[in-house]
Amino acid sequence: MFRKILYPTDFSDVSKIALNYLKQLKESGAEEILVLHVIDKKDLQFSYLYLFDESNADGNVEQKLKGDAERELNEIEGKLKDWGFRVSSSVKLGVPIKEILNAEQNKDISIIVIGSHGKSNVEEMLLGSVSENIIRKCKKPILVVKR
Repeated sequence: MFRKILYPTDFSDVSKIALNYLKQLKESGAEEILVLHVIDKKDLQFSYLYLFDESNADGNVEQKLKGDAERELNEIEGKLKDWGFRVSSSVKLGVPIKEILNAEQNKDISIIVIGSHGKSNVEEMLLGSVSENIIRKCKKPILVVKR
């Protein structure tokens, strides 16, 4: 039924809870998972303030964030492969909702599995959450996992 799953993650606690739901979907016939992490462009400017120090004197904060994300994705990939999934993953720089919609449209996704709230709950209350926008704009089925 749900052959290929898109699993967008921000590595938050609720996205890790959503990860466990993927195992149950395997038992229902899911075969493949695309794991997507988006480094939000609007948050990148604040990351420069926090991550720029003498040990990162070249100022390549974007590369540091990508490297950190790839290490997290490798752990997730290992777990998913242990569960018997075919896995691919990617790190994108952009606007999360746009990148998720792009993956939905271009990767032949059957379902999206996402956590209900990410790392910035206060911001989500004020500006609207990624998961809420996905619910409104995606055409494929969506499984939203709550805390």
